[in-house]
Amino acid sequence: MSKMFVKTGDTVMVLSGKSKGVKGEVIAVSPKENKVIVKNVNVVTKHVKPRKMGDQGGLIEVESALYASKVQLVCPKCGKATRVGRNGGKRVCKQCANEF
Repeated sequence: MSKMFVKTGDTVMVLSGKSKGVKGEVIAVSPKENKVIVKNVNVVTKHVKPRKMGDQGGLIEVESALYASKVQLVCPKCGKATRVGRNGGKRVCKQCANEF
């Protein structure tokens, strides 16, 4: 299990794939798989079967997980996608040295 540089609620920018350049909020983090789920990014169509009587079945759109290496944290101060440094247990922006 590796240490993750993003947490739930952080704003990130997608670096590669069909959603390249899109900023979004992290909904969930999976350190075991080294993956994150970002709001309105990597949306896939899922076929849902009605489970109970009266449930609605059909197609729904759901955010799918993507590897954490494909996203980069966005600094809240300078607004740029940046690498993350550590300073006394706090996360630090490598471009403007702002803690977050």
